[in-house]
Amino acid sequence: MSIFKAYDIRGTYPDQIDAKMAYNIGAGMVRFLSAKRLVVGRDMRTMAPEIQDAVIQGMLEQGCDVVDIGLASTPMVYYAIGKLPCDGGMVVTASHNPKEYIGFKMCKQEARPLSGDNGIKDIEKLALAGNFTKAARHGKRDFVDVKADWIAHIANFAKGIAPMTICVDYANGMGANESPAIFSKIPGLKVVPLYEQLDGTFPNHEANPLKESNLDELRKAVKANKAPLGLAFDGDADRCAFVDEDGRTVHADLITVILARGMLQRFPGKGIIYDLRSSKVVPEEILKLGGRPVRERVGHSFMKETMRRTDCIGGGELSGHFYFAENYFTDCGVLAAILVMNQLSQEKKTLKQAADPLRKYFGTGEINFKVADKDGLMKAVEAKFKDGKIDFLDGITVTYPTWWVNVRPSNTEPYLRMCLEADTKAIMEQKRDELFAILGKPHDH
Repeated sequence: MSIFKAYDIRGTYPDQIDAKMAYNIGAGMVRFLSAKRLVVGRDMRTMAPEIQDAVIQGMLEQGCDVVDIGLASTPMVYYAIGKLPCDGGMVVTASHNPKEYIGFKMCKQEARPLSGDNGIKDIEKLALAGNFTKAARHGKRDFVDVKADWIAHIANFAKGIAPMTICVDYANGMGANESPAIFSKIPGLKVVPLYEQLDGTFPNHEANPLKESNLDELRKAVKANKAPLGLAFDGDADRCAFVDEDGRTVHADLITVILARGMLQRFPGKGIIYDLRSSKVVPEEILKLGGRPVRERVGHSFMKETMRRTDCIGGGELSGHFYFAENYFTDCGVLAAILVMNQLSQEKKTLKQAADPLRKYFGTGEINFKVADKDGLMKAVEAKFKDGKIDFLDGITVTYPTWWVNVRPSNTEPYLRMCLEADTKAIMEQKRDELFAILGKPHDH
């Protein structure tokens, strides 16, 4: 499996990504962008300092200056790229992957993501060829601390948060590097932290809040402390998951609606972006709020470009990425948390009270199928439901008045992923079974 993915570079250390590969990736990024100055930060993984040094060495020897911001969450690196004069930058991270992984998330100027379509494939060619000659001028490495500015910038979004106790699971990841200081600036906010020691071996649980079992400790803490909400960050803190006072997960599409209420108050009539796996309650509610629902395919690079193009103020993806035009069009877990708390405080509601009325429809969630012939099976879905409204924005989406389904291929694995939602539980179950008959047995992965 190639380490060069659709949205980033990721692989196991040291067999797939070692210092030599990191050097080549750094050099390749400078070449591809013709960069003069890049920002680089890193997460808390055990090999991250070595890999960061190597990637920076590759940049310096191509004559590019580097702003090294040290230990940083992915959102803090995006902020630095957006704020400092530079040609782009990267964070050395493998996000929520297990401890043996390392990788790179890369951006151009204005924190615009480099993806498989616009740079990662080019950098792959350069890195794998590896014929780099050193530039006449060696770049300069500056160590710059942006943490205090970043903390102030995010804390500044907190408006009128009522005194409350919240539980936060940092999963030993990068959220713990900055979020405690951000939360401490909010008067009356008491945080019950879980796993707030930075630890790249993830001794407690995987830093992936999409996996429901990883939220179990948080659910217990929320109930024990009678908290109105609980938060869980992923490894690099660009995602945030939410649980309500009963310990029930409030999925990101419903959080997007809650965020939209506040955003559209501040910026009436703007677009709100959402991915095509989201409940149909999302566009319905955005329209009721006087906003413009903007539907996009899955993936942060698509989301961010479309937000800029269609004048969106923000939005969210089912994976727990929430996007903010006011934060350089980037995703940020802790900013999502603060804006949700703003909204709950304004409405004088708990998360459960805000979310439950939005649970109008019956969804399967995302189900994976391990298949050999992705295209053939998508064609079979199209043939079976040809009387529905069909679009191909991302895989195939079929829409009927009382139900819809999206089946899309994974970018990186031999999987089809299905999301289905219906107006009643009976229709959901019937249609789900019809799709299982085509796609086969779900694969738990």
